[in-house]
Amino acid sequence: MKIKQYQVDAFASRPFEGNPAAVCPLESWLDDDLLQAIAEENNLSETAFFVPTAKGFRLRWFTPVKEVDLCGHATLATAHVIFEILGYTESAIIFETRSGNLCVEKDSNQLKMDFPAFPPTPCEVSETIIKALGVHPIELLAADDYVAVLDSETTVRAITPNQALLAQLDLRGVIVTATGTDVDFVSRFFAPKIGIPEDPVTGAAHCKLAPYWAGKLGKNFLSAKQVSKRGGSLKCEVKADRVVLYGNAVTFMEAEIAFET
Repeated sequence: MKIKQYQVDAFASRPFEGNPAAVCPLESWLDDDLLQAIAEENNLSETAFFVPTAKGFRLRWFTPVKEVDLCGHATLATAHVIFEILGYTESAIIFETRSGNLCVEKDSNQLKMDFPAFPPTPCEVSETIIKALGVHPIELLAADDYVAVLDSETTVRAITPNQALLAQLDLRGVIVTATGTDVDFVSRFFAPKIGIPEDPVTGAAHCKLAPYWAGKLGKNFLSAKQVSKRGGSLKCEVKADRVVLYGNAVTFMEAEIAFET
């Protein structure tokens, strides 16, 4: 059996930037163990699989170790494949996912993704968080990940976390963030518990960060940069209980997976 696979750099304007995701179009679902094995073999933050439905496409995302409920960069990568490679002619794509229906539209030379907002709530700063990050956050919040607000972009860039301690936390991962020097806010995301020591650019993290910074800065349209080694930029718009993310993607590789069933 053979299936097509595309590797796409999401939240990037050229190859070798942003966050790489693998995208596999399927006619029907393969066994979950096989989907997970493909994601493990790819060893990227996420591998996305999709099948056609009456509404649009059913979309699922896998890290190297588990399936996840929401992934922004792999959704952007999948929409890029559908629009630019598979020749989809509608102006918007509806993805049916674990997090409900997600709409991705073409918006000028960008793609526009409509995601649910997950505003984090304040929580107590634990000693484990302090030891894991090596700094004391000025504020700590929680959703499905911790959001550690730091004093500056310089501090965010300098963080070298203790991955073993991060993996012991009760939540999935930790987002560190601060106001930016040339954007509204910057961030980094660490999630060793799900096989991602550091994610290059994390769309889903901005579903938590955008509502937080919108409240702090008093504006609903924000510029953001994830300051990982690869780095990536995106725009965020907060609309009630939704976050609209704007970004670009580029195709890095087209391949074919061959295996025996």
